[in-house]
Amino acid sequence: MLILLTNDDGVHSKGLMALRDDLMKTHDVRIVAPEREKTCVGHAITLHKPLRIKEIDEGVYSTSGSPADCIYLGIQIILNKKPDLIISGINTGPNMGRDVNYSGTVAAAKEGAFLGVPSIAVSICARQGFRFQDAAQITHNIIDIIGDKPFLKDTFLNVNIPNISLEKSKGFMVTRLGKRIYNEKVLERIDPRGGKYYWIGGTAEDYEHIRGTDFYAIEKGCTSITPLSLDMTDTGSIKNYRAYFRNGL
Repeated sequence: MLILLTNDDGVHSKGLMALRDDLMKTHDVRIVAPEREKTCVGHAITLHKPLRIKEIDEGVYSTSGSPADCIYLGIQIILNKKPDLIISGINTGPNMGRDVNYSGTVAAAKEGAFLGVPSIAVSICARQGFRFQDAAQITHNIIDIIGDKPFLKDTFLNVNIPNISLEKSKGFMVTRLGKRIYNEKVLERIDPRGGKYYWIGGTAEDYEHIRGTDFYAIEKGCTSITPLSLDMTDTGSIKNYRAYFRNGL
């Protein structure tokens, strides 16, 4: 199987390399990843400046673009064909709940799905002491389980792995997105010249404890597998909004 890897942590990320080393045992692997960290850039596509590609090792390429750019360039320029599978990760930190809307890791998998390639975003739920080798083996297991089973049309997978040993893992749980609770603070600071500047991004203090969510799976020691859709339509509310606009122009 030809697998294209990318991430939003940069081409030198230990999580990316751990996954490559594991998958290379049984698959043909190529990497196209950002030359530097692109965390929280979402699904940005670069349209107004040129992009550069550099081969830094055999089968390993860096680009000046976003994670989504990497997928587009990887397929159109470097591979010159669609891979059998795209994996974005292993991300250093979780991508659960509404955070998927900001994540460059998830956006790269989404871009793969846009282009018609089965795609998976993979993250490890930790902030330090990452057990990348265990997470890489679990990712490999997911690929083996999926095998040649088709992905449903316009879907891709968001995978979050608990930062525990393979032996302590409690298996897989197919989940829905949960909800993280932030303090939502914007921090104001003063620079050496007396001007104000700001840090956006509150700390994640808690999450809603609801059975069946990605947060619940990690809490129970399971790997969370959340199917995501390219169609963002909230079909359940269409009837309501049609009623609102029934008499509109």
